Formats: sequence, structure tokens, C-alpha cells
Amino acid sequence: MQTRKLGNTDIDVSLICLGTMTWGEQNTESEAFEQLDYATEAGVNFIDAAEMYPVPPRAETQGLTEQYL
Repeated sequence: MQTRKLGNTDIDVSLICLGTMTWGEQNTESEAFEQLDYATEAGVNFIDAAEMYPVPPRAETQGLTEQYL
């Protein structure tokens, strides 16, 4: 996996980011773990945990992305 420095830091982040916006809304917890395992095994260390991109949050699923992580 290719990486780049994060700004002016010594932190290396993968060029590919795993978006988790569907976790809890469109994906189950077990699917989230499967996706996370697949990504991290490939060297992805950049994870976007925002959950507001696809649809407005719902009380029933709000916070599940963070819970799964």
C-alpha cells in the first residue's frame, strides 16, 4: 500500500481511505468487521468514520460506526 505523510507530521497514511458511512445503516456489524479486516490486511490505515454522507443520521443507527471501530 502506498502512503503519504500527513501534512507536516511524521505520520504515514495510506493513499486509499476506507469509508465507513454505511456501517450500521446499510451494513451489519459482521460486514463492517469483514471490510475493516480486508482493508487493514491490505495496508489501509486511513479510515473515514463520518456517518452523515449518504443520508441524515437516524437515532436507531447513530454512533454505530464508532461503536464498530
